[in-house]
Amino acid sequence: MAFVVSSGELATTGAGVLPAYAPMTLRAAPWEYETIWRTQPQVRTVIGFIARNIAQLGLHVFRRVSDTDRERLREHPLAQLLSEPLPGMTQYRLIERVVSDRALYDNFYGIKLKLNGRLRMLPVPPTLIRPYGGNWIAPEYYETAGGRQFGPDEVVHIHGYSPTDLTFGESPIESLRDLILEADEANRQRRQMWKGGARMTGVLVRPPDAPEWGERDRRRFREMWRSFSQGGGAEGGTPILEDGMDYKAVGFNPEQAQYIEARKLTREEVSAAYFIPPPLIGILDHATYSNIREQHAHLYQDTLGPWMVDLQQEFVAQLLPDLPDNKDVYCEFNIEAKMRGSFEEQAAAASTATGGPWMTRNEIRGRNNLPAVPGGDELIVPMNVTEGGRASPRDTAPEPGGAPPKARGLPPRSKASGRPSTLGTFDSEREALETTLTAFTERQADALLAAAGAKADDTGMPDLLALWAAGSEDRLAQLLALLSHHGYRLAQVGAWDVLNVHNPEAENWSAEVMLAWILAAAETHAEQHEEAGRAAVAAVQEGGGDGWREALQTAAAGWGSAAAARANTASTELRSFGGHDAASASGLTKKIWRTGGKNPRPSHKAQDGEAVALDDVFSNGLRWPGDGKGDTKELVNCNCDLDYAKED
Repeated sequence: MAFVVSSGELATTGAGVLPAYAPMTLRAAPWEYETIWRTQPQVRTVIGFIARNIAQLGLHVFRRVSDTDRERLREHPLAQLLSEPLPGMTQYRLIERVVSDRALYDNFYGIKLKLNGRLRMLPVPPTLIRPYGGNWIAPEYYETAGGRQFGPDEVVHIHGYSPTDLTFGESPIESLRDLILEADEANRQRRQMWKGGARMTGVLVRPPDAPEWGERDRRRFREMWRSFSQGGGAEGGTPILEDGMDYKAVGFNPEQAQYIEARKLTREEVSAAYFIPPPLIGILDHATYSNIREQHAHLYQDTLGPWMVDLQQEFVAQLLPDLPDNKDVYCEFNIEAKMRGSFEEQAAAASTATGGPWMTRNEIRGRNNLPAVPGGDELIVPMNVTEGGRASPRDTAPEPGGAPPKARGLPPRSKASGRPSTLGTFDSEREALETTLTAFTERQADALLAAAGAKADDTGMPDLLALWAAGSEDRLAQLLALLSHHGYRLAQVGAWDVLNVHNPEAENWSAEVMLAWILAAAETHAEQHEEAGRAAVAAVQEGGGDGWREALQTAAAGWGSAAAARANTASTELRSFGGHDAASASGLTKKIWRTGGKNPRPSHKAQDGEAVALDDVFSNGLRWPGDGKGDTKELVNCNCDLDYAKED
């Protein structure tokens, strides 16, 4: 169907929509939605949750200066209008009403006013205004309950989707009507039950051989029974049945009616209609600390993000054309305060973003709504990165064939003061790491077993993965601290083994330069050890069955055994790295593989005595024994070592 412009209106060249045509939709009256909101707590809870969480955010106005900069406009007419739409009305109240009307009716109406030379906006309840006439593209005018008519350009109308036209939104309540009606009927039945003394309906059965009752006896028993069952004042007492009579209940009892489950289902269905995760509105059946935290992180992205984008664009489209100085002006909800995370997370992210070579200070300031500063367009490369192209001190060591760790782009190293007297031998430091890591692992395994036992019931095993995830963050932090502490000592042991032979004065070498690499290696080992434990728990969860307790104990023991193997592997890697770093600082150019251990791998045994340049890799693809970049089969429980020399 082709459309042409004729006298400023859309017309058709054939069968189609005419200006006088208006679709006949069977929408509910607005006051029906109002009644639902007033009487249904589930609907009010969900709509209130959405409106309050959006209204608490500030709505700021900006002007785009460049692709990487913008300025905050505090005195712009749009900023003034949104901050005070009417005298005495706050921005919070405005946004709360806009979102609530959109959520309940899928329509918000606001009438534009001129007060004291300023544009204002009067929010109008959808029960008091409606679009009238026109066609499916635009209404002819808006009519209020008092008969006043306003043109389309005098009304701010924010609405959602309708399958029949472009002028009105269809409320999500429509899809919930039957469910809400069912819940309302259940509430009525529950009220009647409590009104009758919390007794369900039933019949009294009198044995056939019971003596005949006279009219006086019938009346006496009837009055007695009513006092116990129909608000007679004796509710909760114990009636005395006569002549072997028996009471048989008829209808549902409270357990069969499943009142609690029905109410919970209604709230879940309402939250699903508005795309809200159930734990955020108090449905905690499957909630854990970790998944609730994750859902809160996504709240202002996936859940409320579409609402905020809709309002931002509608305010700009319907209000900004009526205001002066509107070029490159837009508004935006201030969600940064909600998305920045904890102070530690903010500090780490800001340090990485502003200290690495992929983002300038002015770029990050622009993202945080701050003005540019002089000299802020230069990239900053921190002194402790491995290479100039690496963006974070957390990055790992260079690729094979590159510069030695921490050697390129660094100033001359200061002279070390000598081997610390507190350092032990490699064997003693390795045993210390193994003892500490194994003890830590056993404590965590015991804590998991205790938590699983406390959560278990007659229905079977609890959600083991949820219990595991609840403590994952704390475990990783403790593992990182543990491995970093022992790793620093082991790296120094390896370095001084080389320095004592080739550079006793430790010229151009400093232990602190190794810290960034050691932290990265510790983080990798911590994540791998945590994942090993999680995989063991997942296997028990998947296996299920009545023997899950024994299976979990076996998995915990296996995780403890893995800790010893990891300590040995990490010790070899850290000693090798420390020696390699000292060799580079000492001007050595060649490294020689020395196979160790009682039962070495065939590949390691075959390359005993193999010599390569300091920056090269050996025939098994490793830079040094325990190299984390190598295959796992070449690393675990490796006891090999390196010698160093200068090329002749």
